[in-house]
Amino acid sequence: MPLEPGSRSVPEFHAKLQKSSRIVALCGAGLSVGSGLPTFRTPGGLWTNEQADELASREKFETDPDLVWLFYSHRRHMSLQVAPNPGHHALAELARARPEFLCLTQNVDGLSQRAGHPKEQVRTLHGSLFDLKCNDAKCGYIQRDNFDDPLCPALAPASQDLEGGLVSMPLLDPKQQVARIPASELLHCPKCGTLLRPAVVRFKEELDSEMLEEIKAWIDEKPVDLVLVVGTAAEVWPAAGFVMQARKQGAALAVVNTDTENLGSARDLKLGDFIFVGDSAELLPELLAPLINST
Repeated sequence: MPLEPGSRSVPEFHAKLQKSSRIVALCGAGLSVGSGLPTFRTPGGLWTNEQADELASREKFETDPDLVWLFYSHRRHMSLQVAPNPGHHALAELARARPEFLCLTQNVDGLSQRAGHPKEQVRTLHGSLFDLKCNDAKCGYIQRDNFDDPLCPALAPASQDLEGGLVSMPLLDPKQQVARIPASELLHCPKCGTLLRPAVVRFKEELDSEMLEEIKAWIDEKPVDLVLVVGTAAEVWPAAGFVMQARKQGAALAVVNTDTENLGSARDLKLGDFIFVGDSAELLPELLAPLINST
């Protein structure tokens, strides 16, 4: 029987998956919920706090680099206190089973990398909390996969567990006084001596144009068979544009999310598309089972 728009049939999805060679996944914060990390744009989430918005800006780093580093060090610590969940591992196994699978993650938490996802098959669209780069763009120095916690002695206060999670950081409460750190005690570039900064995309900052062009070229190289949209509303550009680009080529779409009200570029499901409602940590191992259980 033909599929209804937004089919929830796992056997039908398995049939499509097994016939798919070129697969692209767009992953968001919902992928890491099963690990214990919050989604930041829900009511009460991190990005609903004005202080957090400011700390994630280029301007704040120029004036108060110590506060910015404390903010990101708290986030690093929180990510290191949790482990990749079965959803991360399922995607990593899919990458090994399908050499033409490309994962585009909007997450900066490093969990896909820690799950063993092959580096050549994952693109961190918004950077990583565990990469450091020189604040002088002309220098070009970058250090990958630094999982030290704390990063340096001066940032040790950020490597403490918070009962209320990230949103309880003293930094986010303008009424609380935070001990300041001299710039001399922060991390500096070994190449030129300038301050190092977290290698994440800041608010109002452009994504890596070279990486974006590479992804576009990969999708255009030959038709994509299947697009997975996991734990994201697929509303933020340019990431959402990759979903549309692949769909225009005729790719089938499979949405895996707890929220099906706001689907962004993953809306307008058609015959042959799929939607699965729930935690991706539970759903992905089941959905990808035909490929990952045979590797």
